[in-house]
Amino acid sequence: NILLETGIGAFFSPKFQRRFGVVEQRHVLLENLNALGLTHSDIDIVLLSHLHFDHAGGLLESYQESKEPDLLFPNATFICSNKAFLRACNPHARDKASFIPHLQRQLQDSGRLVLVEEEHCPLLGPDFRFIYSNGHTPGLLCTEIQTQIGPILFGADLIPGSSWVHTPITMGYDRFPELLIDEKTEILQSLVDRSGYIFFTHDHKVALARIVQDERGRFTTTLHQEHLLKQRFIA
Repeated sequence: NILLETGIGAFFSPKFQRRFGVVEQRHVLLENLNALGLTHSDIDIVLLSHLHFDHAGGLLESYQESKEPDLLFPNATFICSNKAFLRACNPHARDKASFIPHLQRQLQDSGRLVLVEEEHCPLLGPDFRFIYSNGHTPGLLCTEIQTQIGPILFGADLIPGSSWVHTPITMGYDRFPELLIDEKTEILQSLVDRSGYIFFTHDHKVALARIVQDERGRFTTTLHQEHLLKQRFIA
């Protein structure tokens, strides 16, 4: 069982929930795993695009007063890019608040952290390919999965939603917006050429869409899917 990211989870104290506008009081990911007949203990591999709290906070148990939250997924190997992990351990003042300081230590102490720099990881096999990006945060790891409908890219925060397929659009959180636009353009063109799809992490309406170009050559999306529950894409 391979999990791509863990979402924000429920590790925040009430104070920080209010500060960052987190509305969920419960660990939604664990509920969704239960809906699939799984628990966090059933996950074998967790792929982490980067360690910003809204993508990696779900690695931790829910908030308990006066207690540091423990790491969940006791049987999982955690895969992260070496560059992203180093960034989380040594953040810049501009993005320091995006990381959970004790999480990096807990991942290291687990003895199950694998840091990658190559295109493929032996733990995953040839159908999984890594694409590295530095525009949003140094070492962002985007996972591309080869499936029977074509390649599916887990867009993470490089292309977080269908609106961001339009190349000039970036987020205020992006560290290097011009670099990100160049990276995004290259990846989108590759997906168009190979009839590929993107899974979006921050789109409230679209989970998956195919990348195409319109009559003016601009990148856009089609074949939108709102939910992917129990769908099978790998032959």
